Amino acid sequence: MPKKKSRKLLPFNPSEDSVRRLEQMASLATALTATGTEFSNELTYVSDMAPRSANCAFLEQGGMQVLSREDCETLTLCKNMMERGEWPPLMVVFDSQEGFTVEADRCIKDLTIITEYIGDVDFLMNREHDDGDSMMTLISACDSSKSLVICPDKRGNIAREGRKKQNLKCVRYNINGESRVLLIANRDISKGERLYYDYNGLEHEYPTEHFV
Repeated sequence: MPKKKSRKLLPFNPSEDSVRRLEQMASLATALTATGTEFSNELTYVSDMAPRSANCAFLEQGGMQVLSREDCETLTLCKNMMERGEWPPLMVVFDSQEGFTVEADRCIKDLTIITEYIGDVDFLMNREHDDGDSMMTLISACDSSKSLVICPDKRGNIAREGRKKQNLKCVRYNINGESRVLLIANRDISKGERLYYDYNGLEHEYPTEHFV
């Protein structure tokens, strides 16, 4: 039986209108300011939390999929676009019931990389009594003392704002030996549609898939 060919990840397509891109970034800045969150587009390793050396993808119980060379190039392309101010076509919109939400500002194709999930990296055992509703599993190790989570309460990016009715999937990949979490469209998304995802993917320590 022929081996099923894996599907390649796609880079996001920024809005062509530079004024609209500024409006999109301004909407994110407003949300981050309102929630007291510092913008960051890379995982942060703080001295009193987990060191970067603790982020070893091989610790993942059952193993972790390695991001292919082609998909690594696509991720790098996305990061380079962001550095140039060409951000994913997203608007942060305040909803009186759900708070800050994220909407697609143009059509987004299935398997498009939206962004990387960003925040401070900490050991899960340090966060077992944390009441935060947006921690993301980074590594689920056989030795629970080595399990890691991403905590976006102090630093984060647009990935901080997701909720439910999932049209994105959170996927953990081994990238150069480290675990990283990417948010990827799991179907075609229409302009104006809100983006939702489960913070924990296959993990259920924090049942955030039903937060409203």
